[in-house]
Amino acid sequence: MLSYSPGSFRSKFISQRFAGIAAAIVAAATLLAGCAGGGWWPWGEGSGGEVPRIAPGAKYYACEAGKKLIVRYGADNRYAMIIFPEREFRLDAEGSTAGSKFSNGRTVLSTSGDEAMLEEAGTVLFAKCKPEPGA
Repeated sequence: MLSYSPGSFRSKFISQRFAGIAAAIVAAATLLAGCAGGGWWPWGEGSGGEVPRIAPGAKYYACEAGKKLIVRYGADNRYAMIIFPEREFRLDAEGSTAGSKFSNGRTVLSTSGDEAMLEEAGTVLFAKCKPEPGA
């Protein structure tokens, strides 16, 4: 006759389940360790040997408080693409003087000479931005 013990089955099942979870944690930690030290964003630490995903023709600005702003202007300055690490978005030129003010209704990029400023919903995000040397 076969003997069945509910307690031994339960402890064996729990041991196997925890072993599976532990293996998944070790695998995830190993994969994440390979990601450390990348730094491929121009805003990050070091280059990590990778090429940034910045469109050709983008203009790099150095702004107050050590901030960096990257803008790619369209043909005839009819629009500007704002490039952030997590997203890009388009601002269209406003008024008859294409190239001095760009907006999408919420965000505004204003340029005067070689200085730029970016504000969103009336709050200045990037101020006194000057083109970076060699950019």
